[in-house]
Amino acid sequence: MNSPNQPLIEVINLSHIYMKNTPMEHIALQGVNMYANEGECIAIIGHTGSGKSTLIQHFNGLMRPESGKVLIDGQDLSNKKVDLKTLRRKVGLVFQNPEDQIFEKVIGDDIAYGPFKLGLPLKEVRERVKWAMGVVGLDFEEMKDRQTFALSGGQKRKVALAGILALKPKILVLDEPTAGLDPKSRNELLDKIKFLNKEEGLTVVFVSHNMEEVAFLADRVYCMANGTDVLTGTPKEIFSDKEKLERYQIGTPETVQILYRLTDLGYNVNTSAFTISEASDEIMKVLSSKEGGHNV
Repeated sequence: MNSPNQPLIEVINLSHIYMKNTPMEHIALQGVNMYANEGECIAIIGHTGSGKSTLIQHFNGLMRPESGKVLIDGQDLSNKKVDLKTLRRKVGLVFQNPEDQIFEKVIGDDIAYGPFKLGLPLKEVRERVKWAMGVVGLDFEEMKDRQTFALSGGQKRKVALAGILALKPKILVLDEPTAGLDPKSRNELLDKIKFLNKEEGLTVVFVSHNMEEVAFLADRVYCMANGTDVLTGTPKEIFSDKEKLERYQIGTPETVQILYRLTDLGYNVNTSAFTISEASDEIMKVLSSKEGGHNV
């Protein structure tokens, strides 16, 4: 267990090289440092190939540190004696491609797979499956006997997430959690993730290219580029630094894009007001000033 002052996840100078000492050698991570405290929601952003997925695969032991350290709840994953089964009950990782972690023919059986492997009694397994399906927006009675092969991509993503939630992990790691979901399902899932994080105290780490998701969910953000962490801060700190946004080619929520456009037109607006309500207030100030015949 970690001490009260120790982060739940701690990455120290982590490096990883694929196909080392071959002509195909590729440096995926180099000197990465990051941490997540218990109950935080951390976003990891960056272009494809920046090292995001390689990094999160170290959190549940799918990859072991080659150089540097990864500590989860005080356990050093460089130590070969760390029990990976116990670790993976604590750290639930949902892959970007849900097909990679759906094993059973029927939805209910697939979500129950992990809890059964824990040796839980049937009644508790059923309760966990019902709860997890409810969290991701799948009706238990309607969907539990559905065939997994007939599901849409978005439904498969929900089933994969429910299968991890049914294990009741301490840390939830998500790779592009809303990929393949329609807008309504996406918003519902984001609300559920936020509830699990803020109300249930589940520590969440997620990778995303969607900056609206980052703005909505994250307490802190790590930006990856060329295999290392190049920028970190709160969403407000990240999205209000135009120079660094351009340097690292980081996208921004649509609200921030609008505010930067207004500054380019000469209006004095607060570009760190990235939430919809805050951005609306800034836009209303501009409209009010135009009606009064002067710029803000």
